[in-house]
Amino acid sequence: MDLPTPHYLIDETALARNLALVDRLRAASGAKCLLALKCFATWSTFAQIAPHMDGTTSSSLNEVKLGREKFGGETHAYSVAWSDAEIDEAVAQADKMIFNSISQLERFGDKAAHLPIGLRVNPGVSHSHFDLADPARPFSRLGEGNVERIEAVMDRVSGFMLHCNCENDSLEAFSALLDQFEEKLGSHLARVDWVSLGGGIHFTKPGYPIEALAARLRAFSEKFGVQVYLEPGDTVVTETATLETTVLDVVDNGKAIAIVDSAVEAHMLDLLIYRQSAAVAPDSGPHRYVIAGKSCLAGDIFGEFDFPEPLRVGSRVSLLNAAGYTMVKKNWFNGVQMPAIAIRRLNGQVELIREFGYADYVSSLS
Repeated sequence: MDLPTPHYLIDETALARNLALVDRLRAASGAKCLLALKCFATWSTFAQIAPHMDGTTSSSLNEVKLGREKFGGETHAYSVAWSDAEIDEAVAQADKMIFNSISQLERFGDKAAHLPIGLRVNPGVSHSHFDLADPARPFSRLGEGNVERIEAVMDRVSGFMLHCNCENDSLEAFSALLDQFEEKLGSHLARVDWVSLGGGIHFTKPGYPIEALAARLRAFSEKFGVQVYLEPGDTVVTETATLETTVLDVVDNGKAIAIVDSAVEAHMLDLLIYRQSAAVAPDSGPHRYVIAGKSCLAGDIFGEFDFPEPLRVGSRVSLLNAAGYTMVKKNWFNGVQMPAIAIRRLNGQVELIREFGYADYVSSLS
């Protein structure tokens, strides 16, 4: 099926490959895995993903509700700050309530007293390549770091959330972080029932030592007598989707520039936020082009790549690794046509799942 562009194309075969690795880790480690909806919430894929995971974790009331309604399993409700208007509904939808601060726990804890209550703890160490994404950055608002304050509420919590990794593909670096958690929080870890170690552990990277990671997680679990949770998002969907685009124009201003029917700021926003390039394959050949978006933003650039053949109006350009932090962040900047969502099924057939049009653009405004 030849769909109009732009569209996100999710590949079930690639997704199955990652989910098989999730299965291996769960079985070998005893850890439970929750899909982080902040990264990927395309619920048409949940029928394939949910049997390989234990539930979902959230960053907002909408994600709590989506996890409960569309995914099933355990629904962990976390937000940096719950409001009076949403706390009752969040509690009603949750299996576990996780508070970001002691002040939030003291304000809303009684409403969730019938549920397992967690506290986000910030141990002051992390693994992140970007200050923007570093939860242990100076003056961070993400979690409680004062051990004495944590001690004062230990009778009210049954678990901790320690989310301190971002794109960590090193087992040694992750294990070293756990060592620091154990040293700083060991006496408290031994008094809770469960610990979520968050996401950001890139264990689906080719060659990652999953069995060694599983052994480290199991050792941590047994040492403190806790159920370990992981909250993978990007690692579940990495390299499982492309953003399919078509060349609309080719111009030359010192470099050959191919303008496609998409926009970085609207469709792959993290590339701008973190100043990264997209990827294409095979990215080889004698013809080099800047691939640019069609918005008015001067820096709307996907990257610069090599192609085996010249690009012309109508040429297709497939941008790789377009699942995580894309569909959850897509927007209507410049009114640029929002990409449809399609899935390539296991049998190779492509199915159009959702299109967006002018009515969606209008309804997003007022």
